[in-house]
Amino acid sequence: MLQLVSGQDWACSVAEAGLGSEGAALEAARPGGLGEASWGCAGTPDPAPAGGMLQAGAAGPACGARDAGELGGPVGAAEGRPARLPPPPPQPRKPQGGSEEMKTREDDSQPGRPRRERPAPHSPGDPAGARAAAVNGLMHNGLHPLPVQQPRSSSPGSVGGGSPAAPRLLLQPELRPELPPQPPPAQHDSPAKKCRLRRWDSGKKNRPPFPWFGMDIGGTLVKLVYFEPKDITAEEEQEEVENLKSIRKYLTSNTAYGKTGIRDVHLELKNLTMCGRKGNLHFIRFPSSAMHTFIQMGSEKNFSSLHTTLCATGGGAFKFEEDFRMIANLQLHKLDELDCLIQGLLYVDSVGFNGNPECYYFENPTNPELCQKKPYCLDNPYPMLLVNMGSGVSILAVYSKDNYKRVTGTSLGGGTFLGLCCLLTGCETFEEALEMAAKGDSTNVDKLVKDIYGGDYERFGLQGSAVASSFGNMMSKEKRDSISKEDLARATLVTITNNIGSIARMCALNENIDRVVFAGNFLRINMLSMKLLAYAMDFWSKGQLKALFLEHEGYFGAVGALLELFKMTDDQ
Repeated sequence: MLQLVSGQDWACSVAEAGLGSEGAALEAARPGGLGEASWGCAGTPDPAPAGGMLQAGAAGPACGARDAGELGGPVGAAEGRPARLPPPPPQPRKPQGGSEEMKTREDDSQPGRPRRERPAPHSPGDPAGARAAAVNGLMHNGLHPLPVQQPRSSSPGSVGGGSPAAPRLLLQPELRPELPPQPPPAQHDSPAKKCRLRRWDSGKKNRPPFPWFGMDIGGTLVKLVYFEPKDITAEEEQEEVENLKSIRKYLTSNTAYGKTGIRDVHLELKNLTMCGRKGNLHFIRFPSSAMHTFIQMGSEKNFSSLHTTLCATGGGAFKFEEDFRMIANLQLHKLDELDCLIQGLLYVDSVGFNGNPECYYFENPTNPELCQKKPYCLDNPYPMLLVNMGSGVSILAVYSKDNYKRVTGTSLGGGTFLGLCCLLTGCETFEEALEMAAKGDSTNVDKLVKDIYGGDYERFGLQGSAVASSFGNMMSKEKRDSISKEDLARATLVTITNNIGSIARMCALNENIDRVVFAGNFLRINMLSMKLLAYAMDFWSKGQLKALFLEHEGYFGAVGALLELFKMTDDQ
């Protein structure tokens, strides 16, 4: 679970009443299966803004200037090497013993001695002096922000400098081979996406053995992606062990596993080419509380006999590592969750969603009657602010696929919403909490600007319907006696969403980024929060910030873990 590290003042953010005052019924996921895709709310968009639409914080939307020293810094050079005079040009000679071996100049100048490989010069690649942009202010609880991590880079020298090139072996002119003509690259939607796909779509000599899994073990949900090969030859099918057939049949022929496991059929990616094989990518989720049941099932099905590598990310990859080893005789390959998140997001966006774009936004978010979902092209995604909304929230500034930093985060996320709803309303599931929220009215719970001023606060442009204090009306016993559980669920959803949107907006201003991408399972079937975030970004930035959303919301970490399985095979 993510920790609270942000230091943002709560600035003006938007509440929800104008986005759902009619209380559209939520189309919750059915127990035991998913069936068709669900947007979370059935019916038409909510009517025009009413009370409780905006939230007024204690402070204005101040933001700090971006630190000039955020990126860059010299990188140490390789050690100097004394100069050497080149040997005299060798005379051409025929290879001995019929061998077609090609020799270097050093081999010819010293016959009879074995060739020694020189190590390439090494540069530490440490971005000296790099530091993240400062975050202004203190949190509402008065805690000072923790130090912000430096930008991450998967290769030395990718930020603020580079490594010297390794020395090349010079072939004799008469022995240099001619390279065969290269076939034209595969065509994709754009050069940027073609570049991203080139690695994963290519055929491989060394493929990992089936089955291919990627796991993201979070604080609330476990996300699992499974690649189902559709190009199995008759010879492969004959040689395939029965255990592998059983696993594939179990995963692909069911939409529900036990009482809590769900395969999101509507998210399945079809006819993919991964690691040179064609097939479908399946998306499965179950509560983290059922992790021990999953491990026990792996032991009963003798999963370890398949000799496959199980790549896992998320905090649970560390928490349950010993259980996997002791109970199921499985060794996890643990991966960083934010690395996997970014790599998985970029991959899924590059392949698209079965012919449709993965990314979308809401057009006219401030006008509920005209607000509608529109596709968005994310061919050139950098820079972007990525807000990952799971049990808690992490906010990343992404400058390239290998260069990003975690700007801040908040502990008030999807886990907070579900926990408070269970406490306040007695609900048991995320779907039940959202269904109640869709029927409630948060203005019965929150104290509005008009409750304090009697109308608008015109000097600063705050409408009377803006939220001045979340849950502020609950100080009155009379108000407490008149509210419903649905009102409490709606107010909880609005409070959590407003807080995330406010922090995200401040980070975007500090980092000078105008695209904010929201991901994570808090947004699963949660149309109320998505429209609220879209409204907030557009309204308070006067149209300068655009809120973007993704179809596969919370599965990108698991996809990134699967991609790492292929990378491991390449490295081997």
